[in-house]
Amino acid sequence: MKKKLSCFILLFSILTYTVSAQSTNPKKDIFPKGTTVYENIPYANDTLKKHLLDIYLPPVKKLSYPLIVWIHGGAWMVNDKYADMGYMTNTVKLFMDNGYAVASIDYRYSTTAPFPAQIQDCNQAIEFLYENAPQYNIDDSRIALIGFSSGGHLASLLGLSNNNHVKAFYPKGKEPKFKINLVLDFYGPSDFSTLKGNDDKTSRNPVTLLLGASVPDRPDLARKASPITYIDKNDPPFLIVHGEKDESVNPEQSVLLSDKLKKAGVKNELIIVPGAPHYGVMFDGEFIRKRVLDFLDEYMK
Repeated sequence: MKKKLSCFILLFSILTYTVSAQSTNPKKDIFPKGTTVYENIPYANDTLKKHLLDIYLPPVKKLSYPLIVWIHGGAWMVNDKYADMGYMTNTVKLFMDNGYAVASIDYRYSTTAPFPAQIQDCNQAIEFLYENAPQYNIDDSRIALIGFSSGGHLASLLGLSNNNHVKAFYPKGKEPKFKINLVLDFYGPSDFSTLKGNDDKTSRNPVTLLLGASVPDRPDLARKASPITYIDKNDPPFLIVHGEKDESVNPEQSVLLSDKLKKAGVKNELIIVPGAPHYGVMFDGEFIRKRVLDFLDEYMK
């Protein structure tokens, strides 16, 4: 049991390209030549390092671009807005080559502020992008989310709760004006009550640290933080991608999310990647990129 818990904590907490917060962009070189980059934009009218975002505009200049908001993984307590790009280089290029802008956002760690601080930050960042869309040539009517692991959880939670009027998810309870067209969820938890390892009540457990309490002790809080809680027929389409051999977030999490979306009549597709672990270059493969582009073109153009 201890070995399983250790694997859960270790695998959930790391990503291939973990980078510390830096003043310079360590991933700029993976974007095509001619990409316009706006770096370290404060989105919350404060000086917090975790309230910054970057915007990448494609080399081919247009009056406005549909926007993909990139939400990094890292167990809600490590990594930054540059994470996950390192093993998704072809996907990043795909976005740029097909005229999609990307905004990568930071959010507060669970070690600094427990839930719902993270979803508040995501909502605030996207509302900033929506309100300032003309300044950055962004089409505010076409916004998609992509998230990885804990970022996948946040992308799903945001996309599904966007029409549920959950005031606790917004800074000062002020609801945003933006709408989400599409969610790309890469191996994110969808239901904390069925997430393997959730019976660990120690402070080492990423979910316990996020919620400020263990799932068994606070099932009400676990339900509030679980994306499946907010599913209804008016939710945006989902493309869900998960590794068959994921030892950190059990693949059943994505199967459950897909099943619940289907029952609600929400368009979605689930891809279980044979032999794939919790993260890595297998998720940057050609078949997945094709399905990502198909979804984007169908719901964003």
